[in-house]
Amino acid sequence: MASPHSPSFLFCITPFLLMTVHPMWTSPPSTSASPPPTASTCGPGQSWAVRLHPHYSEEGHSLDELARRVAEDAGLQSHGQIGQLQGHYLLCQDSEDASAGDARAAGKSLSSHPFVAWHSQELILSRSKRGMAFNDPRYPKQWHLHNELRAGMDINVTGVWERNITGSGVTVVVVDDGVQHTLEDIQPNYSPEGSYDLNSNDPDPMPHPDAQSGNHHGTRCAGEIAAVSNNSFCAVGVAYGSRVAGIRVLDGPLTDSMEAVAFNKHYQVNDVYSCSWGPDDDGQTVDGPHPLGKAALQHGVIAGRRGFGSVFVVASGNGGRFNDNCNYDGYANSIYTVTIGAVDENGRMPFYAEECASMLAVTFSSGGKQMRSIVTSDWSLQQGTGCTDGHTGTSAAAPLAAGMVALMLQVRPCLTWRDVQHIITYTATQYDTHADWRTNGAGFHHSHQHGFGLLNAWRLVNAAKVWVSVPFLVSYQSPLMKKEKMIRAYPEKLILTWNVTDADLKKSGMKTLEHVTVTVTMSHPRRGNVEIELVCPSGMSSLIGARRALDTDPSGYAEWTFSTVRCWGERAEGEYSLLLTDHREPAFSLGTLNNWKLTLYGSSMSFEEVKLRQKTVEEAMGGHYLDSNFSLPCPPGLDLAPETLSPLTSNSLKSLLLLGCFALFWSLYYTLEVALAHLDLREMLCWTQSRTRGGFQAVNLEEGPDLDIQPVQNVDAKVPLVVADDAT
Repeated sequence: MASPHSPSFLFCITPFLLMTVHPMWTSPPSTSASPPPTASTCGPGQSWAVRLHPHYSEEGHSLDELARRVAEDAGLQSHGQIGQLQGHYLLCQDSEDASAGDARAAGKSLSSHPFVAWHSQELILSRSKRGMAFNDPRYPKQWHLHNELRAGMDINVTGVWERNITGSGVTVVVVDDGVQHTLEDIQPNYSPEGSYDLNSNDPDPMPHPDAQSGNHHGTRCAGEIAAVSNNSFCAVGVAYGSRVAGIRVLDGPLTDSMEAVAFNKHYQVNDVYSCSWGPDDDGQTVDGPHPLGKAALQHGVIAGRRGFGSVFVVASGNGGRFNDNCNYDGYANSIYTVTIGAVDENGRMPFYAEECASMLAVTFSSGGKQMRSIVTSDWSLQQGTGCTDGHTGTSAAAPLAAGMVALMLQVRPCLTWRDVQHIITYTATQYDTHADWRTNGAGFHHSHQHGFGLLNAWRLVNAAKVWVSVPFLVSYQSPLMKKEKMIRAYPEKLILTWNVTDADLKKSGMKTLEHVTVTVTMSHPRRGNVEIELVCPSGMSSLIGARRALDTDPSGYAEWTFSTVRCWGERAEGEYSLLLTDHREPAFSLGTLNNWKLTLYGSSMSFEEVKLRQKTVEEAMGGHYLDSNFSLPCPPGLDLAPETLSPLTSNSLKSLLLLGCFALFWSLYYTLEVALAHLDLREMLCWTQSRTRGGFQAVNLEEGPDLDIQPVQNVDAKVPLVVADDAT
């Protein structure tokens, strides 16, 4: 902080900064001017800063020589001019044996010296780096947030945090096996409004401990996203200022309708859906969302977030060891999702990771046994401690991506679901030089292993700050082409083409591509032998259907849709080629392609606009838009009706039923008790007690009012309380 005298001080030294200094004693002329000596550092408490009187300089004296003479008089040594401040010198006690008395004598000499206008003994100043420091004990081990061992091998998020961009105002929901929202790292950021338990059909997504202690998965993912900072517990989330919700759906039988409910649950509260799950990663499964799940994904991107669209982040899968491919996963293959794969700490594809043409990007997760895994929150149930350093797989990568999306939405809340996909495409970076990188016709680099590259939080947020929403999504679909053609044996290929003309695109207005899909119906005795490739008009090829040695299914494909993002930003017009080859085995016959159709998804954005956006994004990477008050206007979004919430769940109905039964029985009991307390038994039973020895005698109540009821003398002679109607 500047002192109150700083302005006058600067005013006094300004003439010095502008003066030309002439030597007091002449020296041999030199051909070039030498720079003034630079002050070196001194030991703690052994240095003085002095300013020489200006008039000595005006008289032509050498300030360097004057400083030397002042230093000698004070028992010090001159260490040269202080930076670029002319007339200011650093004087030091060079002797390590100098005492406190020597220091006092030096100060006294400087105070009375005629050449010295001002002096100050220097103190050690306390200054803190403007970096991020947290008291969470495991934060130093969160290498994916700040990697001190391997420079550049982290998500580059600390600069974003320093600008107070932490995901504030954004809610990320973890669709999984539950979230322990009572955990110290989760509870302050927990959103009950966005949560639900579809397995138990109640609002609380608390995980249920199982025999295998396996239901901690969702809690770990939630911690990666929004673990609270500076609470002296475990770790820090990527978007530690965001809110996190949980939808418990994976702890029990899962149906198409349950998936559909999960994808749209509280979709005006939840902005980002993190889904670290999918079909079996066994190298032979072909599955994905069924009709209701597909409809829910589509509805979410249309109506979620007031019409800006829910952002669905899905993990690409862990079937790498089985040679699986995420194009056989209908969630990763969907145009409505953000498909995220994994790289290890070295930026390489780990052994478990899958590859596919629909991969959008990758981020960090575990690698081999010698490599670090992800540190995050963990449940404290059963044997859990509330913290773990062993979260692994693409399950750990997808939540990191979801957290980075939350950071983007804080600076630009009106980003659409497609804007998020575009920004990832424009900002992801290449690291692994061993991958099959290819640059497409629009200048985007893509690899089947890494998508468009490694997610970088700094780049994502800076691009989001200046991003203008892309035009509406439009599509073009070819007719269903029934071919019934035999697939040729490798190395030959069955080649089919379809030409998309300008006239075909004129109706929709599409100019540039985003997703390209091919829907195939094929019969084959062993479908894993078939390889399918799509080539866009630019010549960019995509392996949309990879061979899988373990896929021995004889049913082929029934209208299975493959997708690719490798032609992103290219011109849509032109000829598309579908290439199929059968790596047949002698025991099997060749397969047959029954029919296929091509679908293009894109927008009216021109190719020139794509290139201009690329330039705008790169210009924003300096951070100056984040540091300023720059802000683009945001449309208000759609005025949608609030979500219809059923006030009663099956569990609450059961509870109400039990409560009602209890209330009914209690009321009957109470009524009976009150009735018996006030009822005249003599009138109801029409008998009285006589003073006969040995028990009771039934009598007519009208015979006399003065009846004395005596206790039973002979219990063996008791008669029933209810007597016959003809008793007298």
